[in-house]
Amino acid sequence: MLRSMFAAVTGLRSHQAFMDVVGNNIANVNTTGYKSSNVLFEDLLSQELRGAGAPGPDQGGTNPAQIGLGVRLTGVTVNFAQGATQLTGRSTDFAIQGDGFFVVDQGGTRAYTRNGSFSLDANGNLVTADGGFVQGWQADQNGNVSTNASVGQLKIPVGQVIKPVITSTMKIGGNLPADAATGTTVNAGIDVYNSLGTAIPLRAEFTKVANAAGSVNWQVRMYDSANNIISGPSAVTFDLQGALTSAAPTITQAQLNNIAGTSGTWGAGGIKLDFGAATDPDRLTGAAQLNSAAALSQDGSAVGSVVGFSVSQQGLITGVFSNGRSQALGEVALATFANPVGLQKGGDSLYTETVDSGKAQIGVAGQGGRGTMSGGTLEMSNVDLAAEFTNLIVAQRGFQANSRVITTSDEILQDLVNLKR
Repeated sequence: MLRSMFAAVTGLRSHQAFMDVVGNNIANVNTTGYKSSNVLFEDLLSQELRGAGAPGPDQGGTNPAQIGLGVRLTGVTVNFAQGATQLTGRSTDFAIQGDGFFVVDQGGTRAYTRNGSFSLDANGNLVTADGGFVQGWQADQNGNVSTNASVGQLKIPVGQVIKPVITSTMKIGGNLPADAATGTTVNAGIDVYNSLGTAIPLRAEFTKVANAAGSVNWQVRMYDSANNIISGPSAVTFDLQGALTSAAPTITQAQLNNIAGTSGTWGAGGIKLDFGAATDPDRLTGAAQLNSAAALSQDGSAVGSVVGFSVSQQGLITGVFSNGRSQALGEVALATFANPVGLQKGGDSLYTETVDSGKAQIGVAGQGGRGTMSGGTLEMSNVDLAAEFTNLIVAQRGFQANSRVITTSDEILQDLVNLKR
């Protein structure tokens, strides 16, 4: 039989595989995190008709005469080029910008994926669409994350609470009018919090007193909601440029314990009144013709529960709580490989380690060559439709050309058989 016929058969097989790869790429054009594949061909063994001859004194050298025996598929490589990102707005959607894979525990087997379309199950676990557990480092109750520990399941429980924070500072700013009459009072109130997170109203009452030489004088007293004096009077003085010259007073722990009708404890340092530094734009001043003194803020809070979360570029998941505070809940782990093309596809957009991919280097996003993360977005497929349709034509024409070789070889054999007639 003719060698060309068998060579053409190998060409048909190889171009059929080429077509299969192109078809799979096009089928996954909208698959989240999909990476397109490329086909590599190489020729088969060649039949040697004449070996090479060495040059001699009377005759030059001769080249070998070889006839190829066809083609074969040498490999299908994965193109890990970055895919475009699409904004989804879902807090559980993550995308990797750069190298790296999400680490997933799928049925007890560790796998890796670029598909960051996650969700929360009934137990608060961060899971893939197929129920795989996303791996990372869980934060402790104080929001501390240890990335030196082994990775495990990430949880974002909806019912998680953050403990109350005892108020230690109460900031008062604005202006006390220097031209106010003696005996004028200005009030500034705000809720502070004890160890149980109970909101307790406190009121600072500033009273104008007689000025001394070179200063404008006020006194401040602190009252509870029942108008009982908690502390004071304490002197509050300003120079003739309206700048504060006295130290801010402190409500001691013992004084706070005298507030009736409340339970819970206070910090050992009590509550310090903060009138602002000289460079603060919202500091307490003592200029004339303006009464704007007010309690601006305090650093305590009630108990809070998770109402939302976000992810940073380093994969740190930060929870937002109902009391307005935020705290780290965990950190998503990323893995890189010395040879990511050596990974084995396991279906469900997952990859598994092989002897040629190298061991997974698991760590924090943005470090060690790993890409950064973005929340509320997904990485789309990196399939280039224009290139795939071109490959479709190339595969079709290659298959067609090889089939033509078989037809021509058959005609030659037919002519050979007809020689006997």
